Amino acid sequence: MGAILIGLLIIAVGAFCQSSCYVPINKIKKWSWESYWLIQGIFAWLVFPILGAWLSVPAGHSFGELFAMMGANPKATGLTILFGALWGVGGLTFGLAMRYLGVALGQSIGLGLCSGLGAILGPVLTGQAASLTMAVIIGVIVTIVGIAIIGVAGAMKAASLPEEERKKAVKDFNFGKGIVIAIICGLMSACFNIGLSFGQDIYIEGSKEIFKTLPATMLVTFGGFITNAVYCLYQNNKNKTFSDYKQGSLWLNNAIFCALAGLLWYSQFFGLSLGKGFLVASPVLLTFSWCILMSLNVIFSNVWGIILKEWKGCSKKTIAVLLGGLAVLIFSIFLPYLIG
Repeated sequence: MGAILIGLLIIAVGAFCQSSCYVPINKIKKWSWESYWLIQGIFAWLVFPILGAWLSVPAGHSFGELFAMMGANPKATGLTILFGALWGVGGLTFGLAMRYLGVALGQSIGLGLCSGLGAILGPVLTGQAASLTMAVIIGVIVTIVGIAIIGVAGAMKAASLPEEERKKAVKDFNFGKGIVIAIICGLMSACFNIGLSFGQDIYIEGSKEIFKTLPATMLVTFGGFITNAVYCLYQNNKNKTFSDYKQGSLWLNNAIFCALAGLLWYSQFFGLSLGKGFLVASPVLLTFSWCILMSLNVIFSNVWGIILKEWKGCSKKTIAVLLGGLAVLIFSIFLPYLIG
C-alpha cells in the first residue's frame, strides 16, 4: 500500500505541474499565439522528452542503442509516432479550447473524453483488452461522470454570467466555438495513451521500471511536435507573424517562460512514468493510471480556474455543482483499487 500511495503522489505532482503550465505563458510578451506555442512546444515535445528518454538508458549502454532498438521495431515505432501525430491535433486544439473556454472548462471537456477513450482504446488496440477489468471500467465511467458534472457547472457559468464578466475572465471567450474545439481535442488527445501502449516495449533491457515508458513518451511527443510545428508555421505565414522571432529584446524573457511552460507540461508524463513504476503491484491501478492522471489534471486545472477568478460571480448552485464534480473525481482515483 505504501508504494501505491507514493506512486499516486508522484502522478499527482506531475498533474499539478501540467495544470500550471498555462500560467508562465501569460508572462510571454508581444508574441502571437502561434509563435509562443511553437517555442514552448520545442521544450515540451522535444527537449525534455529526449532528456527523459535518456534516463531510461541503463548504465553501460548508450543512447544510440535506444534508437537502434526503435529502428529494429519499425512497426511499433511507426505506430507510436503516428498516434503521437494524431495526438498533436489534440494538443493543438487543447490550447485553443482553453483560449475560448478558459482553463477550467476547456481542460474539463477535453480531458474528459481523453481520459475515457485513452484508457479503453489503448489496451483494446494493442490486444490487451483483458486488462480492462470491471473495476477499471467502473473507474473510467465514474471519472467521466465527474468530469461531466464539472462540464455542467461550466455551462451554468456560461449561461449566468454577463458578457463583460466572461470576457474579463477569458478574453476570447466563445462557448459554442470552444465546445466544438474541446470535443475534437478530447478525441485526438486520447491518442497519446494509445501511442504509449504501442511503444510500451521500446526500452533497453535493464532499464529501471520507473523509466520504461519514457522512450515511448519521446516518440509520441515527437509525432505531436510535427503536427503542431506545421500548423504554427502555417499560421506564422498566414498572419505575417514571423517577425515575432526577430524581436531580440523579447527572446530572453519569452524563451524562459516558454521553457518553464514546457517543463511543467512534460512533468505530467514524467510523473506518470515514475508513478507507474510504483503501481506494478496493482494491475488494476496500472491500467487505470491514465484516468488517474487525467482526473488529477482536471482537479488541479479547476483549482487554477478558481485562483484566476474564472468562477468569480457564479451562483452558489454553480459552485456546488463544481465542487460535487471535483469530489466525484477524487473518489474515482481510489475506486478501482477499492473494488478491484
